Amino acid sequence: MDSKNQEKSGFSEVRRAARLSIAPMMDWTTSDCRFLHRLLSRETLLYTEMVTAPALVRGGALHLLEFHTDEHPVALQLGGSDPVELAEAARLGAEAGYDEINLNCGCPSDRVQSGAFGAVLMQTPELVADCVAAMREAVKAAVTVKCRIGVDDQEPEKVLPDFLDKIRSAGCRRVTIHARKAWLQGLSPKENRDIPPLDYDLVHKMKAAFPDLHISINGGIATLSEAKTHLDRGLDGVMVGRAAYHQPADVLCAADPEIYGTGSVSEPCQAVRQMLPYIEARLGEGAKLNQITRHMLGLFAGKPGARQWRRTLSEGACRAGAGPELVEQALAQVADRAAA
Repeated sequence: MDSKNQEKSGFSEVRRAARLSIAPMMDWTTSDCRFLHRLLSRETLLYTEMVTAPALVRGGALHLLEFHTDEHPVALQLGGSDPVELAEAARLGAEAGYDEINLNCGCPSDRVQSGAFGAVLMQTPELVADCVAAMREAVKAAVTVKCRIGVDDQEPEKVLPDFLDKIRSAGCRRVTIHARKAWLQGLSPKENRDIPPLDYDLVHKMKAAFPDLHISINGGIATLSEAKTHLDRGLDGVMVGRAAYHQPADVLCAADPEIYGTGSVSEPCQAVRQMLPYIEARLGEGAKLNQITRHMLGLFAGKPGARQWRRTLSEGACRAGAGPELVEQALAQVADRAAA
């Protein structure tokens, strides 16, 4: 999808794709991972890892924007807190062809805290609004926000409506809410994904309070059934994180017919076969096989042959000269077990 054809309001085809999305996850949702996910679902909206605006604007790290054209619809998530810098980073992302530019207001890592962005921005909604306005002025692609329900001692019932009101006034029309607080002090990023309690009801209340906003929910959702429950209750979208990475087939193979009413259930074995030319091309570019196959280890989770699949790839993909034939060997073991 050409980002130049999208409207600033964000009411475009990417908005429909946001009915189900795969969360941005550092070190996980690389381009190799997204290519695999796209083979499993043609419709789902995919997100990059977070890319910091300073890395693009000051560091000139434009290689971080590279992606395969088959990944569309795909969104770029940016980290930063300077409106001018974020606007320039958004422009670079739009020029690279991303369908959406997303501002990270939810990551609680030490790295983002030291840079005063990520979840720290929940404390300064006026600044977030300025960032959104500057980004929207710079690009035609949809500008969206991913946030938490609050941080530290904030009362989510009070701060979240104010946060949403301010970014809406700045022109944001889509927001993804991770239904947990982030504790900037006392919890690690990993603990922040599990320990703060989920408050799904608050996110649903926000949809009732802001009916004009496209609101997606994130946090602890692991199955299509759970996703459909939130959609049936009135939310516009659901974002799935770790479950989609560790058991991608369970989340993505039936997503197109069940969530979008299009296409048919995809087949993991077929996706592996479709990956082979891609793997060959990536190896020709200098990539190592294990850089790609590490994202494929959970593809057959819970299925006959899954252990042999993981073992073959884990033990062999890091060896010198390993190539697509190793993936074919691992796939044959899955097929043999399934036929037994």
